[in-house]
Amino acid sequence: MKLIILDDYNKASEWAAKYIRNRIVQFNPGPARLFTLGLPTGSTPLGCYKKLIEFFKNGEISFKYVKTFNMDEYVGIPRDHPESYHSFMWNNFFKHIDIRAENTHILDGNAADLEAECRAFEDKIKAAGGIQVFVGGIGPDGHIAFNEPGSSLVSRTRVKTLALETILANARFFDGDLSKVPTMALTVGVGTVLEAKEVLILITGAHKAFALYKAIEEGVNHMWTVSAFQQHPQTVFVCDEDATLELRVKTVKYFKGMMQMHNKLVEPLQAT
Repeated sequence: MKLIILDDYNKASEWAAKYIRNRIVQFNPGPARLFTLGLPTGSTPLGCYKKLIEFFKNGEISFKYVKTFNMDEYVGIPRDHPESYHSFMWNNFFKHIDIRAENTHILDGNAADLEAECRAFEDKIKAAGGIQVFVGGIGPDGHIAFNEPGSSLVSRTRVKTLALETILANARFFDGDLSKVPTMALTVGVGTVLEAKEVLILITGAHKAFALYKAIEEGVNHMWTVSAFQQHPQTVFVCDEDATLELRVKTVKYFKGMMQMHNKLVEPLQAT
């Protein structure tokens, strides 16, 4: 497990974007060998997406042979609703890069059979050869995707009823009207994300500090689902200074001491 500590949100976003860029370039994807990338929504990854768009426009990276799988989607709101995760991904990322629409996979919250939709999503991930890098963010209660506190740590893609705290947090996207906020979602499971070859988790802001503490310094606990990624062989937590406020001083010092080595992971790759 790596913990990357940067000064602020913008630097954390840039580090994460460079890491993803380098992983895709090193993989050298092509028509018969696509790079598979798991993606989150929410405010945390926006800075990372902006940087990836910048790298694309600069000619540093192409998404032509990248296949994406999104973590989750609300149940019951139209796909073209401004707050659907389908709209979020296209407006904030996909329409700005050269990814092919057929290579973007987002769960359908309006499917006639939601459980069948979830099974099909798992099958698509398997058919793609699994996910190379799964990017995620977390909530203040340590949930990843919509795997709320108490979720099984071996869970798969499924229908979930949202916790009241999540509904309240999401109300700001629906004009503060709780009656408009979806109460159910489709989400990948903790087990689904754990099967990725690498997991990159973005944690920024003082309001996520206790969750980062639970993820790093305490044991695996299904009430803090992000803690499960302690057991993944290739987890990278990327955070800003504010998110470290609940960590012990010696923990922060230990991981900062490795930053010189970890920064080599995001250096521009030399042409071969």
